[in-house]
Amino acid sequence: MSFLVNIRLREAGNVVLGYYQDMDIQAGDVVILEMDRGFDYGEVISEPQEIKSEDEKKEAFKIIRKATREDFMQINRNKRRAKGAIRICERKIKQHALDMKLIGAEYSFDRTKIIFYFTAEERIDFRALVRDLAKVFKTRIELRQIGVRDEAKLLGGYGVCGRPLCCATFLKMFNPVTIKYAKEQNLPMNPSKISGVCGRLMCCLSYEKYFYDEMSKALPKVGDTLQLEDGKAKVLEINYLTSQAKVEYEDGRIKKIVLTPKPSTKGLSLLRRKSE
Repeated sequence: MSFLVNIRLREAGNVVLGYYQDMDIQAGDVVILEMDRGFDYGEVISEPQEIKSEDEKKEAFKIIRKATREDFMQINRNKRRAKGAIRICERKIKQHALDMKLIGAEYSFDRTKIIFYFTAEERIDFRALVRDLAKVFKTRIELRQIGVRDEAKLLGGYGVCGRPLCCATFLKMFNPVTIKYAKEQNLPMNPSKISGVCGRLMCCLSYEKYFYDEMSKALPKVGDTLQLEDGKAKVLEINYLTSQAKVEYEDGRIKKIVLTPKPSTKGLSLLRRKSE
């Protein structure tokens, strides 16, 4: 019986499919894969799915084994070598006068390839740089331009919450985050308040999206008119976390009320539990 899993190559590589059989592999395991041109390693980031047809293997790479103690020693040696490769590459970038910022470097598991990660404002012609680096390292060279989120993932750091960056710890995939998420959560539209260290919208805005989507269906919207025990009132503000709404009555009174969604055949009727 064969299984498929998603694997994040190295620390900052792409996500690829891997397949295996007769092994006990779970999410979080580090494995060694047979790639097109050598061997590499990566972390399993999904639960195994049984392969039902051989066609599913076409885009997948074979998992050779779970990483052993010797494999981890090799990975650590590669990381130390990569630090030296970064210094050499930085000197070569200056020599070629390229407008690019080197972020990091990684060796493939078998050291048949070095991947250099960089950021740049515009498209860079780095062919001469690649040839120069290949002469120095005597191996395949890959220069990969990355975005600001990947840069934060590689460099690490701390968020405004005081905790290590999600992208540098447990977050394996970057999901799209839009300003709509902040608006739905009634957050201030201040870039310094809702942006991460990368300058983009904070990834954590998406963590509670499902909750806000569900609550927006169950509770009234701003502008709705409610029939309450003591009269009609218009919703001015709403807090989905507490189910509190600020309402204005027809006589001008303004109160905060707590609403409980009650399903019915005609939708959701909202009953006031208490007022402040």
